[in-house]
Amino acid sequence: MITKIDKNKVRMKRHARVRSKLAGTTERPRLNVYRSNKHIYAQVIDDVKGVTLAQASTQDKNLGLETTSNVEAAAKVGEAVAKLAVEKGVKAVVFDRGGYLFHGRVKALADAARENGLEF
Repeated sequence: MITKIDKNKVRMKRHARVRSKLAGTTERPRLNVYRSNKHIYAQVIDDVKGVTLAQASTQDKNLGLETTSNVEAAAKVGEAVAKLAVEKGVKAVVFDRGGYLFHGRVKALADAARENGLEF
C-alpha cells in the first residue's frame, strides 16, 4: 500500500538536522522562522541565554495587515523583526529557515530583514 508522506514530519526532521549544527550566540543570535498556513512568525533568539530578543508575527495588530498568509505580509514581518532587533543592538544574525525551502514567504521575510539592517 502506498502511504502519503507527512511533509511536516519531514520538515521537522530537516529542521532538527540543521539545528544540530546551527546555534545563535550573544554576538550573533539566531533569526528563526515558523510558517503556518495562515501566519508567519519570526524570532531573534540568543541560544546561549535562552532568551528571545525580538519577535514579530502576522498576528501582531500594529502591522495592520489585510491578509496574513501572503508574501507581502511576510515581508512586513521581516521588516518589523529587523527594526526591533536593530533597536536592541543586534546587527548580525544566523538565519534559521526552520526546515522550510528558501522560497516564497520565507525568502520575502529574509529579504525584508536584510533591507532593514540585519546581516546574514
